[in-house]
Amino acid sequence: MLWTIIVILFVLWLIGFFGPSRLPSIPRTGNLVHVLLVIALILIVVNLLQR
Repeated sequence: MLWTIIVILFVLWLIGFFGPSRLPSIPRTGNLVHVLLVIALILIVVNLLQR
């Protein structure tokens, strides 16, 4: 379940980062991209520490 959330956040980050340059209809998200990246990194670290 945790890996699913990580993958979804990573895909959303990719869309937010590369989307506006490829598809102008996708709005620029600014700080939201960085927040998603930080959340994904925190989830990865938590998952690695639980093993």
